[in-house]
Amino acid sequence: MNAQTHRVFVTGGTGYVGRPLITQLLERGHEVQALVRPGSERKLPAGCQAILGDALDRKSYASTISPAGTFLQLVGVSHPNPSKSAEFRSVDLASGRSAIEAAKNAGVQHFVYVSVAHPAPVMKAYIEVRSQCEAMIRESGMNATILRPWYVLGPGHQWPYLLLPMYKLMELLPSTREGARGWDWLR
Repeated sequence: MNAQTHRVFVTGGTGYVGRPLITQLLERGHEVQALVRPGSERKLPAGCQAILGDALDRKSYASTISPAGTFLQLVGVSHPNPSKSAEFRSVDLASGRSAIEAAKNAGVQHFVYVSVAHPAPVMKAYIEVRSQCEAMIRESGMNATILRPWYVLGPGHQWPYLLLPMYKLMELLPSTREGARGWDWLR
């Protein structure tokens, strides 16, 4: 492993963000391990080492985490919406807690957590769970980066651009101006 190569452990590596991210990490010469459920190994990019385990149970994978690396926590309920509040607690919160404990116990150098921006009150349960995970990360004392995307755009996920005209109109009304300006990322 050269000076520029890092060891990266990824949970959620077979997902929408995980697969392309792992591909990029491998192309840059990094050593990547990804936690997967048995039977999902083939979903990982070639060159990625599959670690069989359960993201909700840190004991199933904690011993495989390298202390000299980065841990990326990407596990979460796909296509989040307000009707999935129970899933947010049973999947997002449980996997977040497991990942934080496993990474801290392994002495991981850098923990990266993909959270969520907080502009949508209708997503209260989702934001609450992600905020709880953020608090656990801060309490852990680990060197960490918390990312708060509002939405991940990519192939098949361009619909937020359809909102631009509505937000332009909302900027004209005093009662909605401040909230509408919070969407500057779309511009």
